[in-house]
Amino acid sequence: MTSIAPKRRALLAALAATPFLPSIARAQAEWPTRPVRIIVPSAAGGAADFVGRTLGRFLEAHLRQPVVVDNRAGAGGVLGTEAAKQAAPDGYTFLISTNSTHAANEFLFRRLPYDPVRDYAHVGLLGTYPTIAVVSADTPFKTIPALVAHARANPGRVFFGYYSSSSQVPSALLQARAEIDVTGVSYRNITQIVPDLIGGQIQFAFLDALSAAPALQSGRIAPIAVSAARRTVQQPDLPLVSESIPGFVVEGWFGLTAPANTPRPILDRMGALLREAVGDQAVSAALVRQGLTPGFLPAEEMDRFLVADRERWRDWVRIAGIQPE
Repeated sequence: MTSIAPKRRALLAALAATPFLPSIARAQAEWPTRPVRIIVPSAAGGAADFVGRTLGRFLEAHLRQPVVVDNRAGAGGVLGTEAAKQAAPDGYTFLISTNSTHAANEFLFRRLPYDPVRDYAHVGLLGTYPTIAVVSADTPFKTIPALVAHARANPGRVFFGYYSSSSQVPSALLQARAEIDVTGVSYRNITQIVPDLIGGQIQFAFLDALSAAPALQSGRIAPIAVSAARRTVQQPDLPLVSESIPGFVVEGWFGLTAPANTPRPILDRMGALLREAVGDQAVSAALVRQGLTPGFLPAEEMDRFLVADRERWRDWVRIAGIQPE
């Protein structure tokens, strides 16, 4: 008798749950039936925000539901990324994931309130981008060698700005590789850096091309080098940092990610839409104009990409000598 009771209870529980299975499948098949949210883990006006809003407009047209961009800036992307972790895994919340949120932060923070592997399900990679070394248009040094020479002549009196944990790495890496004494100044978001750069409070910064574009186009700041592995299509005359500092290559990326346990059919459908968006002429052209190199990777390839990327950021943080916060 005692051995039958547990089996009977298990059978009754399974039968009780059975009527709900068709409703779950139907809900997934009908998805979405309400607005979809994309969390951007940075302030409005930055690169991740541009990517999120460009993707959001494309998705609205195909999902026939509003797509709401939710900016959650702070702590190097940690606040927004944690918010995505805590969201219901129902297919109505996604995250613009970045090299900061899912690679660099693991080595730049002693404690993260999320696990970049276990707490998320990736939809796919949108593309990669380099950072651009920029200075005020009025500054006398307009090349990496000139900046390095100025820093050596003024030890401790040259300042660089950074706005996220990973955006600190290129400048700190330059400091380590060129053996110069410069000081980092932390900002809450990228939009605060440009005014201080123009005003002379800081002397240089490494900014992603998308975020730097408005100030570059206005002529208020000047690009002096790019951290890519090869010269960019957008600025083919802009030298590489590696032409002055051999081996200096730092690139970032943007992807779309969901909370762990988001239903696979929804992830697959969103992945197909992401692939279509990256291949769309208008979307691709908009991203290229802002300095991104579009390149879709599906979820399983993105997972493999991130394994290698975490190792890259581990090495860069170590070489830069940055101590975890």
